[in-house]
Amino acid sequence: MTSQPDEVTDGGGARRTPDDVAASLRARIRAGELKVGAKLPTQAWLVEHYGVERTVVRQALQQLHAEGLITEGRKGAPAKIASAVPAASRPSDEEPKRTAAVLSPRVAEAFRAKEVRIDAVCLTTETLNLALGEPLGAIHAGLFRPESVHVRVLLPDRNINLAFPRPVHRSADGDRLVHERWLSQRNTQGLVLRDNLEALRLIKGANGEEIDIRIEFQALPLTSPIKLYLLNGSEALFGYYDIVEREQGIADRSVEIYDSLGYESMLFQYLRGGGSRDAAFVERSQRWFDNLWVTITTSLNLGG
Repeated sequence: MTSQPDEVTDGGGARRTPDDVAASLRARIRAGELKVGAKLPTQAWLVEHYGVERTVVRQALQQLHAEGLITEGRKGAPAKIASAVPAASRPSDEEPKRTAAVLSPRVAEAFRAKEVRIDAVCLTTETLNLALGEPLGAIHAGLFRPESVHVRVLLPDRNINLAFPRPVHRSADGDRLVHERWLSQRNTQGLVLRDNLEALRLIKGANGEEIDIRIEFQALPLTSPIKLYLLNGSEALFGYYDIVEREQGIADRSVEIYDSLGYESMLFQYLRGGGSRDAAFVERSQRWFDNLWVTITTSLNLGG
């Protein structure tokens, strides 16, 4: 594809969002109007054509790159059409996979983007910390060069009575021990996540500047029975916490507790480019997360 206007004109004049711009280009790629191997117009041309800010174009191209539809554009070399079908697309009936098997590779793939965005709802960040090991190592080795990394995490508030973990046989002392153990894990794992990400601040991104790192935590006034990971606004990994009864050593005592097996939970994968049903799930999940973030959640202090 060249940068001639008639190859991408969609006749629109209304103000568009990144999703709108991505959808316009995506439709033409799938229809074969934009051929595999052809070049996209420059970002400057797309800005003028769609009547949007450059940030909108960048976010739209980031979506298409995350879906495997275009290659990564570089200065002086516009992105090319990589595939007429998203590389990450899959049959709608694909079986869910254990968190241990699916989260790490999908998070690593998300870090190939220039602007990395991860939103998560979980009980602690232990599983997310494990999934970040590979991409953070790749950044330190110079293999991945994102320009920004923005991570938002929703965790249960310290002051609520957790649905889990909790003792099977309730007592004031038992409840206190189990809650304090969880709170220590929540805070410790969250601090590990924050420190690991902030360690990237002195590394240069693809734009030659220090990587813009933002890590934010908010407290939920409830125990979420589900775990959710949203990657670059283009993918959702959704799962239910499996609750088991087991014995746990706490403060030199053996306590029977109802606990969750987050790392062993099954995750369902939904992709914005995987069909209308998947796209709707990703969009609604992102909207749900954003709504929680600005309404019923509060600032979370990991030190307390």
